[in-house]
Amino acid sequence: RDCRRDSQTEGCAVRIFGLDPGPTVSGWAILDAGRVVDSGVDDNNDLRVWVEHGQRAQTLAIEVFEARGMPIGNDSVRTMLWTGRFIEAFPGKVIEVQRRAVKSFLCGDMKAGDPHIRQALIDLIGPQGTKKAPGATYGVKSHAWAALGVACTVAQHLRPAIEPRRELAAWPQVIQTNQEGTQ
Repeated sequence: RDCRRDSQTEGCAVRIFGLDPGPTVSGWAILDAGRVVDSGVDDNNDLRVWVEHGQRAQTLAIEVFEARGMPIGNDSVRTMLWTGRFIEAFPGKVIEVQRRAVKSFLCGDMKAGDPHIRQALIDLIGPQGTKKAPGATYGVKSHAWAALGVACTVAQHLRPAIEPRRELAAWPQVIQTNQEGTQ
C-alpha cells in the first residue's frame, strides 16, 4: 500500500523532497506520487548539495522553526540557519511547514509526539517490512520520519480537490510558499 492509494494524498503526482533540518545533520525523504523513493539522515553540508540539485523534485517541503515564547539555544539557532540555507539552495517551489501542521494532519492531535507521527505514517503509507521483504517505508529511520511527515502533509495540501479531504483550519498560518509558490 502506498500514499497514492490513500484518500488523504490521492492524486498528488508531484515529487516532493521532504526535509527536517537539524543543527548538524538533517532528515530527508523523497515522496514521488505517494511512494517513498528514498530517505536518510545526512550531514547538512552534503545534504545542501543534494538540495541544490533538486533530486528531480518539483517541491521542497521543509519544516520550519516555530516560536514558542521561550529562550532558544545555539542548536535552535544553527537549525534556523540551515533551514534558510536549504530554502535558498532549492531550485524550485518551497513550502514551509510548521510542526503543528504535520501533527494536525497525521494525528489530529497537537500533543502527538514522534512515535505517534511514525505510527500514523506507517498506517498511511505502509509498514517497514524486513530486509527480505521490504515494505513501503523500509529504510526510513530517525529524523527521516519527520521529513516524511512533512512531505505527506504537503502532498495532501497539493493534491487536487477531487474528493472531500481533511481540511486544516490553520493552513494559512502554518504553510508558506516562496519562489514559484502562490500563497
